[in-house]
Amino acid sequence: MLEMRGITKRFPGVLANDDVTLDVRAGEVHALLGENGAGKSTLMKILFGLYRPEEGEVLLDGQPLAIDSPAAAIQAGIGMIHQHFMLVPTLTVTENVALGLKEAGRKTDLTVVADRIRELADEFGLQVDPDAYLWQLAVGERQRVEILKALYRDARLLVLDEPTAVLTPREVDDFFVTLRKLADDGRGLIFISHKLHEVLALSDRITVLRHGRITGQTTPAETSREQLAEMMVGREVRLAPDKPEVNTSDVRLRVSDLQVLGDRGTHAVDGVDLEVRGGEIVGVAGVSGNGQRELAEAIAGLRAVSTGSVHLDDGEITDLPPKAARDAGLAYVPEERMRDGAIGEFSVTENLMLIDHASEEFADRGFLKLGALRTRAEDLVERFAVKTPSIETSTRSLSGGNIQKLIMARELSCDPAVLVVAQPTRGVDIGAAEYIHERLVAQREAGTAILVISEDLDEVLGLADRVAVMFEGRIAAILDRDEATVERLGLLMAGA
Repeated sequence: MLEMRGITKRFPGVLANDDVTLDVRAGEVHALLGENGAGKSTLMKILFGLYRPEEGEVLLDGQPLAIDSPAAAIQAGIGMIHQHFMLVPTLTVTENVALGLKEAGRKTDLTVVADRIRELADEFGLQVDPDAYLWQLAVGERQRVEILKALYRDARLLVLDEPTAVLTPREVDDFFVTLRKLADDGRGLIFISHKLHEVLALSDRITVLRHGRITGQTTPAETSREQLAEMMVGREVRLAPDKPEVNTSDVRLRVSDLQVLGDRGTHAVDGVDLEVRGGEIVGVAGVSGNGQRELAEAIAGLRAVSTGSVHLDDGEITDLPPKAARDAGLAYVPEERMRDGAIGEFSVTENLMLIDHASEEFADRGFLKLGALRTRAEDLVERFAVKTPSIETSTRSLSGGNIQKLIMARELSCDPAVLVVAQPTRGVDIGAAEYIHERLVAQREAGTAILVISEDLDEVLGLADRVAVMFEGRIAAILDRDEATVERLGLLMAGA
């Protein structure tokens, strides 16, 4: 069906794809694995007409294919399902599917589009109301619209970029049934994911990229999660951290009857009660948009509390400014690391000094002690294995994993009583994720009370001693780790 032969793509100072050859057969799900920067996105952007390779060719059904734009790719029967949906919330399902079609714009044409949507929905189990507005739909339903949009254009090859990142486990199971139907109908699917168990469950063949080159091609029957991880990273990887038994101490973080408004003026957090003891990791699971972000920001002093309280050890920190909360013993790693956690234009040294630049150790009568700051930065970079050309390098130029390690180094350097970490390894390489998990477990052993908010259930189950599930701003249940299973958490995340 599809063959990409000898694809080579260079950027200034980077060889993104190095003689990559990949084929996808009709009726199969071909998984593409690799760390950030391995070349997956570049290869798919070449396939979708966003980049042109310096060397190599793309063939469809044995015929050379010249793709110089996404429109040309769509015309050739290639569809892309993006991780972040390319849909307009204020339009209906039908209007979203019709965008870009020549017949769109008249009522009679939209009626035809709606009828065809219903036919495709029935055929592939993608039930959705054509007349519903996008903002009315759940995340899983919006993803169905993305697929229907590609199918309406008669896509024979579908590229799915991290398609399960925002779905509950139950929605993932239903989604995989749909993907298998699409493959059985003769379509080829390229499935890009970092979730190894999903790749093994769904794919027919697997290709692994590292540093722009193919390092392995295999099938689920011939490999394992551990082997795939080693092919991705180039060394043995511990997929779940070793967690020694720790005797927990008193409650260090207490959230009582907390209510917090979201950006739309409604209660994003609605009566949450939660406790975390010293030496304990409590994981917060839930589908994105159920109040997790607002809960973390309220604890950190970045979002106003409507009612309720937050206590750290024996003191109340409700609505304290972030600096005062930090002085009380709180450390915070936000989910948006480049928006809230670091300043891209600042150097590594400057980002590492953001929280304590005014202390006597690093400042004297308003002047920074640059030597002391450089010494501290070099120490933290070494201790937290931050890979950077120098401590004066712009933070924006670092990889996502190294920016996250930099933020962790800064937050943990003050030996906090309570650590709140949101999405600790989102968009992070599997090797960097392994290291971050190890640091969190080490901090747990040091007696810190840790609240980990993550949409990755594998991460939550690997780290947490107890798991709290959030649904529509409330805590649906709090389970001991021994009670928590993917199936049970998935039901709770869906409101069951």
